[in-house]
Amino acid sequence: MKRIALFFLLASTASSYAQRNLNLEETVFGSRSYAPASIIGASWIPKSNSLSYLDKSYQHLLSKSAASNWTEASLVSKTDLEAALKASIPNETFSLSMFPADYQWRDGNRLLLQVDGKEKVYTVVYNVKSRTIESFIGNDSNGANRELSPDLSKIAYLVDNNISIVDKDGKVTPVTNDTDQGIVNGSDYTHRQEFGIKKGMWWNPQNDRLLYYRKDETMVANYPLPQWDPKITAIKWIKYPMTGQKSEEVSLVVYHTATGQKVTLQTGEKLEQYLTMVTWDPSGKYIYVGVLNRGQNDLKVNKYHAETGALVKTLFEEKATTWVEPENPLTFRPNKADQFLYQSDREGYNQLYLYNTEGKLIKKLGYQDVILETLLDFSADGDKVSYIGVTNNGMDRQLFEVDLKSGKTVQLTKEPGTHKAAVSGDGKYIFDQYSDLTTANKSQIKAVKSAKSTVLINAENPFNGKINNPRIEFVHLTSADGKYPLTGRIIYPNDFDPAKKYPVMYYLYGGSHSQLVSNKWLGGAGYFDMYMAQQGYIVFTMDNRGTNYRGRDFYTATHRKLGQLEMADQMKGIEFLQSKSFVDQERMGIFGWSFGGFMTTSFMLHHNDIFKAAVAGGPVIDWKFYEVMYGERYMDTPQENPDGYKLTSLLNKADQLKGRLLIIHGAQDPVVVQQNSMEFLEACIKAGKQVDYFLYPTHEHNVMGKDRIHMYEKIADYFNQHLKK
Repeated sequence: MKRIALFFLLASTASSYAQRNLNLEETVFGSRSYAPASIIGASWIPKSNSLSYLDKSYQHLLSKSAASNWTEASLVSKTDLEAALKASIPNETFSLSMFPADYQWRDGNRLLLQVDGKEKVYTVVYNVKSRTIESFIGNDSNGANRELSPDLSKIAYLVDNNISIVDKDGKVTPVTNDTDQGIVNGSDYTHRQEFGIKKGMWWNPQNDRLLYYRKDETMVANYPLPQWDPKITAIKWIKYPMTGQKSEEVSLVVYHTATGQKVTLQTGEKLEQYLTMVTWDPSGKYIYVGVLNRGQNDLKVNKYHAETGALVKTLFEEKATTWVEPENPLTFRPNKADQFLYQSDREGYNQLYLYNTEGKLIKKLGYQDVILETLLDFSADGDKVSYIGVTNNGMDRQLFEVDLKSGKTVQLTKEPGTHKAAVSGDGKYIFDQYSDLTTANKSQIKAVKSAKSTVLINAENPFNGKINNPRIEFVHLTSADGKYPLTGRIIYPNDFDPAKKYPVMYYLYGGSHSQLVSNKWLGGAGYFDMYMAQQGYIVFTMDNRGTNYRGRDFYTATHRKLGQLEMADQMKGIEFLQSKSFVDQERMGIFGWSFGGFMTTSFMLHHNDIFKAAVAGGPVIDWKFYEVMYGERYMDTPQENPDGYKLTSLLNKADQLKGRLLIIHGAQDPVVVQQNSMEFLEACIKAGKQVDYFLYPTHEHNVMGKDRIHMYEKIADYFNQHLKK
């Protein structure tokens, strides 16, 4: 579940020269002490073979280059930046604790940086050669969703629900002035951030027009979140469109900065639709939008005239019997303004297609069954593009480069594992950081032609000599239908003895857009997984059908009946454990959060003789209580799929509960609203079933910060109470 958060995807570490176990505080904050050594903030300097990165203290920006045989040199320090800021903006106060980690190169000499002043947030252009600020622009620190124009002359930002623009001279121009809180302009929370939406405003390349979302949710039902701080409890109202109910109505508006004129794109009268993949044409004359119907099975890629808002044409259409899920804007070729890359899984795997701006397919650029995960950069001539692709049945990430003319694809990294890699601006070198189950991190620079490697870091296990290191192994199984290989991860207790019997903590998630097991450091296990193994538990996790990175057929198999095939696959993991003599079948526990909470509760009802104890965090109990965008993609509406909703609802199965079940929920949860767990409690009361319940009054969907330590302690204590002898 993309926004129903993947609760335990935390980096983690361990060691073979152990002295002690992790403590509960380290399950939350341990990455500060036990992160594998790595190259921080690495970025190729444009059109070069020089790599920039930050030192371990975040005080200096350093570089290595082929010309210097990859020896280290200093580019600029935090002190240098502070001096330049003081010289250029003398009336402001800056308190930098480190060099900005989100620096961006504008060209080979200039950096784009964001720094916080006392009154404003500043975007500055810093010249690393002259060590001066070449230009800067600031806006109110209360402004959100800041969007910088390409020429750095203007920033659009939000205050509450309205957009303003500030220029270099500090002049502020209001763009919208809606007083109704149900009208939201320029927000990245449009369509609840589904469909890859990461922003709500877009500048055209010519810097004179701002395109933005206008979301009208006045017709969406208000949902109450009780606030416990006041003496008399208050209510915070949010808009929460539940499946089958009225949804928000969204439009796209173009604002002309010179004239103040606004034009609304003519996206049609079907207002309950989704506007995605928003992309400006390089000419600034046209705008491309993916128009997806509410049923999410019919996508039109449309071209609109920016001046009038009129529809020019539908370039092409994509339909599916399950769903179409556009996640990425179009990517135009830098050397051919009439061609763009489009990502789709319509042929089974998310891959690239090259189109022209008239909607003609020029070339399919997919490679075997490789799934495109992250699109990277074009080559200097614009004829090649690189990307990170998922291979090895979802387990590995590798760097690929495809020639847009010939369609030929080359795999640039080879070692099995998870690679984070990029090609240098001159195309001659690759910077690569990768890990696998037992490799903490290896950072290297490779020559593309010769494959000669210069190792920068070969990190040791950061737990060596400090923390106990339970053994971790991958487990290879087959899906319940016999079609797909599945991968699980098992963590053994300290000093594991196969002649003994151990309790089990079975951790699962199982929802869309997730992956808990992959070929990276420690197999993707989290600190709490490690902690529970160190406390004497067998800890097991497996990804089922419905999860990500295995192709379209794999993750759409669960359509209209969430939780059913997922449980069938997870039963294969359970059967694997039950076949082991060292597993105490009378002391098995299951734990999951969000979609994993739904799965956990489902197991305690549908397969109620397996687990003695369970912890379900923020669980969906009935999909009729979940929101439109996510819920209807996988379940359709309750009106369209009444049998599916009845099948997947847990409210009508409370009488089947056995064993001990602890439900944890955040009282401020705007994602899986607390009504889910409260309705289930009421059903259990009526069925005469006992349930344990714990509420975090001030937390939303996740329990974060220091309170997370409290939560982990509660979960560990619950399993110890019911599973330990």
